[in-house]
Amino acid sequence: MDADPTDIGELLDRTAINDALTRYTLAVDRAAWDELDAVFTADAQIDYTASGGIAGAFPEVKAWLAENLFAFAKRTMHTLGQVAAVFTADRSGAEVSAYFHNPMVISDGHGGERVVEVGGIYHHMFVRTPAGWRSRALREEMVWTRGF
Repeated sequence: MDADPTDIGELLDRTAINDALTRYTLAVDRAAWDELDAVFTADAQIDYTASGGIAGAFPEVKAWLAENLFAFAKRTMHTLGQVAAVFTADRSGAEVSAYFHNPMVISDGHGGERVVEVGGIYHHMFVRTPAGWRSRALREEMVWTRGF
């Protein structure tokens, strides 16, 4: 469904979804894992297998992130690009795709550092909840990498 520029409700929904996407990237970049609770539903399914991660329920993936992203030591900086949202007919849900670019600083194994980068698309299924828009599903699609 194309956005109706006169539909204020849809514009507010799009803004709220964009805010949730920003909360996601900031939480990951800051290693503030509990902040992800305001992004995902408790029953969300997350799939990071395209980048070598895991797929599973939100609590499991949240714990995995905390355990496995320590190597980046809060030295990542997501940027989001194009965001496309296709709402269900009743606007209780939305399929959302968001381009991302994520440079990360890691140890080079010789006392120095190097930058690695990934680019791809986050595919979310957002749902309207009493607490606002939350992602019920996330699948990461890798498009390119550099420096690995």
